Amino acid sequence: PPPPQYGIVLDAGSSHTAMFVYKWPADKENDTGVVSEHSMCDVEGPGISSYSSNPPAAGTSLVHCLNQALRDVPKEKHAGTPLYLGATAGMRLLNIANLQASDTVLSTVAATLKSYPFDFRGAKILSGEEEGVFGWVTANYLLENFIKRGWLGDWIQPQKKTLGAMDFGGASTQITFETRDTIEDPRNEVMLKLYGQAYKVYTHSFLCYGRDQVLKRLLSKLLQAESYQATIRHPCWPMGYHKSLSLSSVYDSPCTEKERPSLALNTTVTVVGTGNGSLCALHVSKLFDFTTCYFSRCSFDGIFQPEVSGNFIAFSAFFYTVDFIQTVMGTPVHLPSDLKDAAETLCATRWSELLQKAPKLEKRLPDYCAVSMFVYLLTTKGYNFNNHSFPNIAFQKKVGETSIGWALGYMLNLTNMIPAEKPSSHKSMLYNYWVILILLFVVTTLTSLVTAVCLLRRSKSLAI
Repeated sequence: PPPPQYGIVLDAGSSHTAMFVYKWPADKENDTGVVSEHSMCDVEGPGISSYSSNPPAAGTSLVHCLNQALRDVPKEKHAGTPLYLGATAGMRLLNIANLQASDTVLSTVAATLKSYPFDFRGAKILSGEEEGVFGWVTANYLLENFIKRGWLGDWIQPQKKTLGAMDFGGASTQITFETRDTIEDPRNEVMLKLYGQAYKVYTHSFLCYGRDQVLKRLLSKLLQAESYQATIRHPCWPMGYHKSLSLSSVYDSPCTEKERPSLALNTTVTVVGTGNGSLCALHVSKLFDFTTCYFSRCSFDGIFQPEVSGNFIAFSAFFYTVDFIQTVMGTPVHLPSDLKDAAETLCATRWSELLQKAPKLEKRLPDYCAVSMFVYLLTTKGYNFNNHSFPNIAFQKKVGETSIGWALGYMLNLTNMIPAEKPSSHKSMLYNYWVILILLFVVTTLTSLVTAVCLLRRSKSLAI
């Protein structure tokens, strides 16, 4: 077999950066074997958008993982290994808040990447639609819904339906799925041609609806409701948990700036958990606007969405939230009511009990009630999954050993590894020859066996 090729993608998310090293057996890029994840590395520290006041530190933060890539990719392959960085909603928000800062962060990151011996092909901010579509491509590529290798090395189009993809990051959330319905808003329609097959895909990215931004927006609503008093009650935080925070930590984002109070941002408030599930649900539901819609149907915030259909895969924070409910809380999630009940149980669990159940998750523990409630409302009231369609969502983070996310789909697209046209026909010609040869072999073997049996019987009858 030809020596493997490698590719590197840095997924610069809002809360952290992850580096993926991909590998595939190929002698040329668009005649590829199936790509798999060779290794990955989590960059220590926050996402690159957090370094707006110290941009060089954004580049420095990547050094540990890039040094790992030097070891993971054979030295003779370094120069031919494409290296990409894609930044998502954290950098989209910084770009809105401070264009110059976002440009500086990207250029310092690019300078670090250029200093390595790989084939650096750019650092850019992805649009929400790109993030959604590349996540959908990754999931369906890994599940072999577009194409798969036959056992004779040929390409086979399996005629399987594609899966919808739902991503839930730190600053945005995406939903992407193939549909036959009319997509009433052209901004949500993407036409793709992959391996000779056309796909009409609906996609939308909701900025400010990622996990971290949802929690900030929720705090802002609670502060507003209680008139910015010195002590604020938080129904989504567990009883027995409290924390002091400055107003600047809530209002340092474009997602909350419209609600910024006239108070000094260095003002500190104490937030006390009251663990009230139904009140938590009420406050979380206020983050969505279900009243405005200028199309025949909408998800929320006036965004058109056709009816969800087929199977879905939900990854990133969707997976981590449901996995926590199932493994730590011991509650299976099959129906929307399971998710709602689990969220309410979580809200009612005291802080000391939660800490006992999952001491290693202390930093994120207080927010599982709010995030679970948000996932329940987003999927049911937002995306309109019901008792019939909700069980079609698989909450998972990997297919085999490869992580699901936009990074692989992004690399496949930029290296033209998914051709628009059908794979070359000589493979299927080869396949036909193999079929004929195998049939001939089977017929010859059967004939020989029949002849041998006849001869054996004949010799036995002669002996008698």
